Amino acid sequence: MRLNLRIWRQAGIAHKGEMVEYRVDDVSPDMSFLEMLDVLNERLTLAGEDPIAFDHDCREGICGMCSLTIDGEPHGPQRSTTTCQLHMRHYRDGDTITVEPWRAKAFPVVKDLVVDRSAFDDIIASGGYISAPTGSAPDAHATPVAKADADAAFENAACIGCGACVAACPNGSAMLFTAAKVVHLNALPQGQPERRDRVLNMVDTMDDAGFGGCTLTGECATACPKGIPLESISTLNREYLKASLKRA
Repeated sequence: MRLNLRIWRQAGIAHKGEMVEYRVDDVSPDMSFLEMLDVLNERLTLAGEDPIAFDHDCREGICGMCSLTIDGEPHGPQRSTTTCQLHMRHYRDGDTITVEPWRAKAFPVVKDLVVDRSAFDDIIASGGYISAPTGSAPDAHATPVAKADADAAFENAACIGCGACVAACPNGSAMLFTAAKVVHLNALPQGQPERRDRVLNMVDTMDDAGFGGCTLTGECATACPKGIPLESISTLNREYLKASLKRA
């Protein structure tokens, strides 16, 4: 299979970027998208050219590093799939594919397809830690957790922090990411002591990082490879309102 690629190349934050066209021959349908880029990079390296920089690590859809916008869609056209899990069998011979980095004010481009997502780290750090003393490992089921709360915690804990929600949002909002972290921790008994401070600090840090405001367009939940529900944002809003009233 032969593919035509239009890839964003940018030497650094202070440099102006541009689309560069490449052609990749002999692409196997069984290759993942990142493996296809590896083939292109090997060719560029052998030719003495600068390989394309892109983030990746586990290649198993767990780490959230593979932050590519493919034909205008974060992680590509297949739902509930990260870029590293997207296979070339979804494309046809002769297709033209446009590959760009995440586009958001809070995610500046470092080089080519790599963006700085340290703003997410700041949001998580601002949430603090669990201070409830636990001593030695408790017996199984020693602390009862309602099934609805456990389900909500597990569902939101699936967030891998890839940033697809921000890239998909027309406002560049990080509300779905922040909501996933808040709902995950606030749903469990261990998260109750810092519940109010956590949501206030995380939302304030999110705003300070330059993310846009949320208007509930729903693009974030559609693009999320782990299926974090849009309802988590509503839960975050309730948590923030309650904490704000207590602070006032």
